[in-house]
Amino acid sequence: MATAASIFATTLVRAAGLNLTADGKVTGKGETLFHLNSPADGTIPDDAYFGLIEWLRLHTQDDPALVFSYAREIRGDDLGALGLALKSAPTLKDSLLRLERYFRLLTDTAVYRLQHEADPALFILEARTPDHPALKLRDECALAAVAENIKAFARDPVELDHVAFAHGCRSDPVHFEAFFDCKVLFGASHTEIALAPEALNQPNKLGDRGISDFLTQHLEAEVARLPEPSSLQDEVRHHLVSRLSDGAPQASDVATSMGMSERTFYRRLADENLSFRDVLREAQVALAQDLLADSDCTIAEVAFLTGYSEQSTFSRAFKRWVGTAPAQFRQRSQGEETIHRRNWQTVPKPWQDRPIPREAQRLG
Repeated sequence: MATAASIFATTLVRAAGLNLTADGKVTGKGETLFHLNSPADGTIPDDAYFGLIEWLRLHTQDDPALVFSYAREIRGDDLGALGLALKSAPTLKDSLLRLERYFRLLTDTAVYRLQHEADPALFILEARTPDHPALKLRDECALAAVAENIKAFARDPVELDHVAFAHGCRSDPVHFEAFFDCKVLFGASHTEIALAPEALNQPNKLGDRGISDFLTQHLEAEVARLPEPSSLQDEVRHHLVSRLSDGAPQASDVATSMGMSERTFYRRLADENLSFRDVLREAQVALAQDLLADSDCTIAEVAFLTGYSEQSTFSRAFKRWVGTAPAQFRQRSQGEETIHRRNWQTVPKPWQDRPIPREAQRLG
């Protein structure tokens, strides 16, 4: 499960005029108003964090005010060594590159990506979790905080070209334009901050290459201790398994449900030398093999659960993939002690959690 650093939750609660205690209680005027599942290791599961965001929205009833208060509350010093590395980086570009590289020390729910060769230069926020209502406010808080800190770091004033959000505006966009002091777009292809390329060369007020390099070495050591992030291929395959019974989804639908634009989705697949069709086929093959080997599902039901409306179509595809018919694969695999399934070690088993739809009984 993805996690976020507890500093984000603590700051957001403080921005709402409340307090978050060490044991996860959100208090105000001496009363406990909400309880957050907050582990002791300084991180919060994404579902708990998103639940807090949704509760704060209902409590404050003013999204823009909460966003802008959060942006003014959180500062680089709150982020430990990363915050100090951002402040001491020689230029604004160096600061953003460090945030891009080391942000995963704070959370694996999102990443930043700097396109410094574009005009205007773009600092893009990409979600790494399935779509959730709380992501809208999370993204607004994130970009507002980055914009505030960009202005705090730089030696001279920095003007933004525009700010964009992939979601629609839920309030008056005039409030956001007043805060960012630039054009703010909603329903855009990316969630991003845009600024002139020359602004990236702006020296930072506290820029010190020696201090920054020392802190960067520390951050590199911290990153080296993190588990390797899962590939997009694995994320998409696991994402598809529980959805194939509704038919093979479109790439655009998968991208949306995973919290990214279709363009970003295709770009990330291309970075791994993959196509959506390849990953979809692998998910279908792996799930079909697992169902045939370890379940009592009929072949018609296996066809349905892997996204096929007809058993005959599924059977032909399976034989093309594996080299043997589904019935023969089942007979052979159920007689073996172990089954090799292309490193598909832990596959969710949707047939254990939901009844097989009646439509499956009519297949073939």
